[in-house]
Amino acid sequence: MSFNEQSEIITKEIETFNARKSLAGVLIIIIATFILNFFLPKDPADFGFLCTIPALLMIVYIFVTKRIIEALTMGAVVGFIMCSQPGDNVLQIVCDSMSKVMSEGDIPWLILVCGTMGGIISLIERSGGAYAFGQWASKRATSEKPALIWTWLLGIVIFIDDYLNSMTVGSCMASLTDKHRTPREMLAYVCDSTAAPLCVLVPITTWGVFCGRILVSNGWQVGDASEIEMFVKTIPYNLYAWIAALLVPLVILGVVPKIGPMKKAYERVANGGPLAPEGSDKISILASDKGELNIPDNPKMFNFFIPIIALVASTMFFDNAMEMGVLFTVALMFVMYTAQNIMSAAEFWDIIIQGIQNMILPLLLMVMAFTFADMNEQIGFTKWCIESATGVMTPATAPMIIFLILACTEFITGTNWGMYVIALPIIIPLAMNIGVSMPLVVGACISAGVFGSHICFYSDATVLTSAACGCDNFKHALSQMPYGFIAAILSFIGYAIMGFVMA
Repeated sequence: MSFNEQSEIITKEIETFNARKSLAGVLIIIIATFILNFFLPKDPADFGFLCTIPALLMIVYIFVTKRIIEALTMGAVVGFIMCSQPGDNVLQIVCDSMSKVMSEGDIPWLILVCGTMGGIISLIERSGGAYAFGQWASKRATSEKPALIWTWLLGIVIFIDDYLNSMTVGSCMASLTDKHRTPREMLAYVCDSTAAPLCVLVPITTWGVFCGRILVSNGWQVGDASEIEMFVKTIPYNLYAWIAALLVPLVILGVVPKIGPMKKAYERVANGGPLAPEGSDKISILASDKGELNIPDNPKMFNFFIPIIALVASTMFFDNAMEMGVLFTVALMFVMYTAQNIMSAAEFWDIIIQGIQNMILPLLLMVMAFTFADMNEQIGFTKWCIESATGVMTPATAPMIIFLILACTEFITGTNWGMYVIALPIIIPLAMNIGVSMPLVVGACISAGVFGSHICFYSDATVLTSAACGCDNFKHALSQMPYGFIAAILSFIGYAIMGFVMA
């Protein structure tokens, strides 16, 4: 059976969805997992290859149903059943994990930062600043390619954090690219493939600070070098980030052609179809997509630029603390917009609340992704993958094996920084023992995290970029995937060559 025939069968199955069949399938999986639980070792560390069951089940579920929240929930529940002992209250275990994720992980920070960012974006749209910028830019970007190049350049300028980058650039440039009939998948690709790569190629970013701290705390420090100085040593070896970032303008200019789902997206728009793929309205935070856009008379472009500049500058001023940056920016915007009589104080806060409401689905996706990642940590998935590969590692093969294994696990877990916390404490002493170049293997690890940030359907970067660009996150990840694989293959080859040369 050909791939097209299989795709048609899956599409037909989705269109003729049967709730009873779906319920029966879920019950069979749950019951089978409970039965399997009686034959599993008591310690999850002894599961071996069986620890991959939740991840494999989740991936199959996503591709068959295109439903990501349900897939994450199903995978997490199956994993927690496997971790439990016969007779344990599995529901309580799931609740405990979600409570832990909601209180101890990054979720409180995400709710504050991303929720407030949703409010900031809504305010910029309501002030007319984004509209004025779009009008100004459209006179200079008279076709699609210049408009996308502008988008790419803006992404380079806002390098301080990938969340700040994706949400700001995507939401601000959507109106401009829409005028040139650019599919939202393309806008999302440009934003997503500029955000995280830039953050690991520039040391004064949230990624640089975080990774540098992990490197030093796990024993890799040359003399009195600071955390940032240690991170700088890895920058030349972050191959995936370099290739992915440089690939973007090549795709924009047509040097690298539109392929796969991206080509189909352009065909959809060329045939008179919508700019955004079906289902994008559910995740979009753009007021224009929700019919809520209310532009004041005589909109001013400085109502766009001043908040964006203030957001970036204040974040940097407060030592890359985005929570401080977004709160400062909201305070500034309150003074700016009410002083101009663009909106009343009551309307200002109503727009903030509406912006936060627009972020509910993206935040829910991230809660479930972090819960799934917590399950994978308990079941020892990433640790097992790394330890399974160490037996075949040599100084020459270590970089490419580390990149390959962690790229696969990151695609499945979608944790980005969480993977670094698990993997680097294993990789650093391993590299020291076998005598491989430390900057090279750490660069391979960091590159694998960026790859997962791009390709995973439910990673934080994918979800937030999709929300800001008004593009369904499944379709965004799928259309970006071929370019991510191109960069990954070239990176793998690069690590293979560098591993043998530097061994």
